[in-house]
Amino acid sequence: MKRLIRVGLVLGVTLLSACVRIETGEVGLRVGIDKQISGTELLPGSFNQTLVGDVLTFPVRDIAVQVDNKNPLTADNSTLKDFDLTLVYSINPSSVSDLWTTKSRSFHSFDGVAKDWVLMHGFMTTVANNAAYKAVRGYKALEVADNRARIEEEIKRVVGETLKAEKLDQALSVTLVQVRNVMPADDIIASANAVVTAQNALRAKEIEVDTAKREAERIAALNANARAIEYMNAQAQLKIAEGVANGKVHAVVVPYDFKGIINVGSPGR
Repeated sequence: MKRLIRVGLVLGVTLLSACVRIETGEVGLRVGIDKQISGTELLPGSFNQTLVGDVLTFPVRDIAVQVDNKNPLTADNSTLKDFDLTLVYSINPSSVSDLWTTKSRSFHSFDGVAKDWVLMHGFMTTVANNAAYKAVRGYKALEVADNRARIEEEIKRVVGETLKAEKLDQALSVTLVQVRNVMPADDIIASANAVVTAQNALRAKEIEVDTAKREAERIAALNANARAIEYMNAQAQLKIAEGVANGKVHAVVVPYDFKGIINVGSPGR
């Protein structure tokens, strides 16, 4: 009896170790001993024996494509120094078998860590890259960063059109496009800074000219008045008087025909 129990336990452990559980967010396909692929997808939560044949697993939800270190051409024929993009797509679970059996293996990639095949990852990387180059081409180098949202929408639209043209719009869907980094070429940044500096200098000169013009107009208006000189002399004398009263003026040059009165204070002061 004990021997039978031990045999049963060994057999149970063997069967469990030879099973694959399909996790949430992925779909499986059975590969027969004759290497034929079953057309029925294995759904999440199911346990599937691999004692005879094998089971392939494929993620179908939120698959990320990274398009990094690209140098697309802008509308002003400038090459961006750097452009990074993330595109996230999902796969219709019922399309897994068709995609695996009918599309080139070069369209897919293998995740060695998770031991999963990522369907259409290579294909979507190429499509996203082409869409990014097309979207960026519609903007000047210094406009790309300020128009990220529009570029993201344009990339999503172009990718969607490509999937539809390839009759893949029922199997694949784009859920997110995010432009992570945009950097114009160094010479474009330097030119832009030089333009800003020149504009600021020009504005400063314009302010100086405007100030001088207004001062000239003020003097001309005073000179047009018959009593302008008398007014200006009176203003000057008032300033002198205020300076003397405040103790800031200690010497005054008096003209030879001066007829006024000057209080110079006591000798001790």
